[in-house]
Amino acid sequence: MPRPDVAAVVPAFRAASTVAAVVAGARRYCTRVVVIDDGSDDDTATRAAAAGAEVLCHPANAGKGAALRTGLRALEASGVPRALTLDADGQHLPEQMPTLLAASDVSPQAIVVGVRRKTGHEIARANRFGNWVADRLLRLIAGRPLPDTQSGFRIYPVAATLALGAEGPRYEFETEVLLRAARRGMPVVGVPVDVHYPPIAERVSHYRPWRDTLRVIGVVLKVLAGPAPRSAG
Repeated sequence: MPRPDVAAVVPAFRAASTVAAVVAGARRYCTRVVVIDDGSDDDTATRAAAAGAEVLCHPANAGKGAALRTGLRALEASGVPRALTLDADGQHLPEQMPTLLAASDVSPQAIVVGVRRKTGHEIARANRFGNWVADRLLRLIAGRPLPDTQSGFRIYPVAATLALGAEGPRYEFETEVLLRAARRGMPVVGVPVDVHYPPIAERVSHYRPWRDTLRVIGVVLKVLAGPAPRSAG
């Protein structure tokens, strides 16, 4: 049965061709699906609403991190304790959501990350480099391994995640929130999941490997330069 205690949050930008299927899949497991249309100039919002999503719109593109915060704040305002985030492009498979939900039920105050099984998939070299940099940097800074720091397929405890104060507006948000969680002593759990990668020539990605990798490095330096974290306990 769909869960009322976990809502799906889907940041979306120019995802008119895929968002309806993502919403329909997510509704099998969550009674509430919130799509944040991040300034799209296509039919993303219309198609998401027709598929049964609650749609929140940014008037202009503000970035994935900003969209995720909009979704998290909407859930906090209505008292939903956990958010399951997945991308609007269809990479994250809704049928893998029960894997994340089971891990989150065991540790409801943990951030649960879907660790993408990449074996057998062709990954663009620049994207692979960006993932490698983020993962190695975070392991060094956090003092412990962190699971798939660039995966957007996650469950967040809403109030605790917002309290971390992550501010990155774009893809660096997902790295920043894990680093702040690790430094605060908040548990982070990784679970393996299958994902869908179309052939490289057919992929539509708004991730800019070099620029966004530099953003990740910048947010790591910002966190390090900030005040010492307080323990989550």
